[in-house]
Amino acid sequence: MSVAAMRRAARESVSGLPRDFWWLWTSTLINRLGAFVATFMALYLTLDRGYSASYAGLVAALHGFGGVLGTLGAGVMTDRLGRRPTMFLAQGATSVSVAVLGFMVHPVAIAGVAFVVGVAANASRPAVQAMMADIVKPEDRVRAFALNYWAINLGFALSSMGAGFIAQYSYRAGFLGEAVLTMACAVLVFLKLPESRPVRSVVPDGAAKAAEPEVSMGTVLRDGRFMGVVGLSFLISLIFTQSYVGLPVAMGEAGFSPSDFGFAIAVNGVLIVALQIPVTRFIEHRNPQKLLVISALLAGYGFGLTAFAGSIGAFAVTVCVWTLAEIINAPTQMGLVVRLSPVHGRGRYQGMYSLSWSVAALAAPLMAGVVIDRFGAEWLWGACAVLGTVAAVGYWALMRGLPAQVAESPAPESSPEPSQAEAAAAPTSTAAAV
Repeated sequence: MSVAAMRRAARESVSGLPRDFWWLWTSTLINRLGAFVATFMALYLTLDRGYSASYAGLVAALHGFGGVLGTLGAGVMTDRLGRRPTMFLAQGATSVSVAVLGFMVHPVAIAGVAFVVGVAANASRPAVQAMMADIVKPEDRVRAFALNYWAINLGFALSSMGAGFIAQYSYRAGFLGEAVLTMACAVLVFLKLPESRPVRSVVPDGAAKAAEPEVSMGTVLRDGRFMGVVGLSFLISLIFTQSYVGLPVAMGEAGFSPSDFGFAIAVNGVLIVALQIPVTRFIEHRNPQKLLVISALLAGYGFGLTAFAGSIGAFAVTVCVWTLAEIINAPTQMGLVVRLSPVHGRGRYQGMYSLSWSVAALAAPLMAGVVIDRFGAEWLWGACAVLGTVAAVGYWALMRGLPAQVAESPAPESSPEPSQAEAAAAPTSTAAAV
């Protein structure tokens, strides 16, 4: 491909998206530049504090349990209070709690504050995803989710390399650095992002209620196909979460340093930065069923190959395999989630979808700690291969006969003074749901 063709492809990848999307994208990038706790918590507890892998797993599980509560509560807040205030409150609380965590020394205190960090850090996820669906046209959403995921991993690639070296000298500096950047993200959201929550139409004689039925958590739980997607997402996230839990512990026990782990895991972010946009252009309009099946197999067997890794180069190769799974899975699955979500229930639906990752963050550390301590890391990587196979079969079965996506139309506003984003992009019709 010529330089001119590459420039044209890059322009086409980023063109046509609204200004508010780019502010949201920037806030995501800033937030991920400060990522430290989720990546280095296991090493901090085992290498710096001297605790066992089981205790590290317990703390990470409490962090994940906090995420379960945070995503469910934030999903309801996103629909009721709004996307912008939910993000601002969640990110502000994350900044404060992460800073406090860096000063905790007692094991009970560490576990308790880690739980609070889990609640706060995961609470912004449903709001971010719902706002992105609000402000981006349906035909551009897969591309938008890919670009946002690209920002996540650009920040992750930079932070993981730098944080690996910081951790060798001061873990506390890493905690404080994340706190500062997360607060900067909260300030950016407050100053630059208008509210995007669609406002229900007001139609006489109860017609609005018939046209736009109320969405509750019960509605979400009764949506069989969507809950199937949530279940499969849990299996996939259970695999991917091992990159932050099982992988650093296994590498540490094998004699590798924090900077070695930082280098290996940085390959993940670097590859996503390099490949996310061109791969998304290739897969954007292809069969999502096949894409999700392929990504599940790559994830499972990519981590399965870790059982045979004995050097930094070998670990990096395994990271390359499951990174390709991430590149394919992330925008494809997010597009499917929005496609199955009613417009005025996006917060709750996104909260339930995010719950799959939070529950995985609760279960994966327990699984990793127990399996590594009792049986060895090889059994953990074998289990990942099995989970990937099960998820692939599940995606193949669940997505047979999936209806075509229904186009969305602008919503009439009931608010006398709608926000800029609401006036420009608030849809009313329900996306194709089963």
